Amino acid sequence: MPHEKGFHVSWDQIHRDSRALAWRLDKRGPDNGAWRAVVAITRGGMAPAMIVARELDIRLVDTISVKSYDWQQQTDATLLKAPDAALMGDGEGVLVVDDLVDTGKTLELVRRLYPRAHFATVYAKPQGRAMVDTYITEVSQDTWIFFPWDMALQYVRPYRGE
Repeated sequence: MPHEKGFHVSWDQIHRDSRALAWRLDKRGPDNGAWRAVVAITRGGMAPAMIVARELDIRLVDTISVKSYDWQQQTDATLLKAPDAALMGDGEGVLVVDDLVDTGKTLELVRRLYPRAHFATVYAKPQGRAMVDTYITEVSQDTWIFFPWDMALQYVRPYRGE
């Protein structure tokens, strides 16, 4: 495994942390505290964005597709699909949600497109933290987060034999 430090996140944990993100964002939107829409950065931001949208009763939800990883290797961020232009404008009143900010390349690209949007992630690493407005948990730069949608349940041998 290329990553020495692993942080395993369960479905329960991502749900709790995404709800905590929603609570932190509650009443912080520019329209008397309300947000106009949620835009999930696919793919990792889809589950947290759905939970945030539900918790804050936001019915307008869209996606922006950005590719910045090839397997576990980070690459330059590339826009694959933009959200509805009429919905987005310059981003005012829109929550852009992702699971993690790592180096910040993905959020940097999206922030250039929608400079007035509010960027929120569940997890943040130091190198990309400046690109996010709101996050819940910071992890070290050399930590690899294993999200539940990337994992499969399987038997693991005990450390001291069987």
